[in-house]
Amino acid sequence: MSMRVPIVHAVTDDGILTRPSFPERALAVMQVLGPRGAVHLRARIIPARRLLTLAEALHLAELETGCWLVVNDRLDIALGAGARAVQLTSRSIRVADARRVAPGLALGASVHSVEDAHDAQGDGADWMVAGHVFRTASHAGVEGRGVPFLRAVCSATTLPVLAIGGVTPDRVRDARDAGAHGVAAIRGIWGARDAEQAARQYLSAYDADGSTTGRDHRDGER
Repeated sequence: MSMRVPIVHAVTDDGILTRPSFPERALAVMQVLGPRGAVHLRARIIPARRLLTLAEALHLAELETGCWLVVNDRLDIALGAGARAVQLTSRSIRVADARRVAPGLALGASVHSVEDAHDAQGDGADWMVAGHVFRTASHAGVEGRGVPFLRAVCSATTLPVLAIGGVTPDRVRDARDAGAHGVAAIRGIWGARDAEQAARQYLSAYDADGSTTGRDHRDGER
């Protein structure tokens, strides 16, 4: 499967998804990012029916904007809503099993070590999200794994790698210099007063970098 993996991924959580303003903010973010971005629906406690309703609404935005809709963990929700992709984590089924169930979906894998990266590539993932790279409120009191970790993961795979965890716009260059194809952000986008402008800043930081030290996977194949 040949694909152009988005470079900026806006990842949500239950708190973000339950805000009354989320659908409107998500549409604005998707319009800014377009085909270069993705919005991840990531939830642990939201009921499946409500998550499906959100996914169906964002699938319409996906068709309108070209921005990918990625559903985390829930292959069933992604299939039901017609989403473009699924992000699989340690809580999910394996990539190879998901591929048998849904061969038409793009599949990402979350990795936390070089060994995870080897497994994800061997299982047939289309990309991987590596983290957490920098210190972040999502992992209070825990230091980030650091740029050397990200560099090691990027060196261990031919797949596009997205850096997550404390990746602010001014750290995009560090991530790309380590070999990352792109970045994923939670609070960096949704925690901003203007999520639309924050998404635009990530794209601008990526474009301003112009790094050539890492492999460019944008036209790669799984």
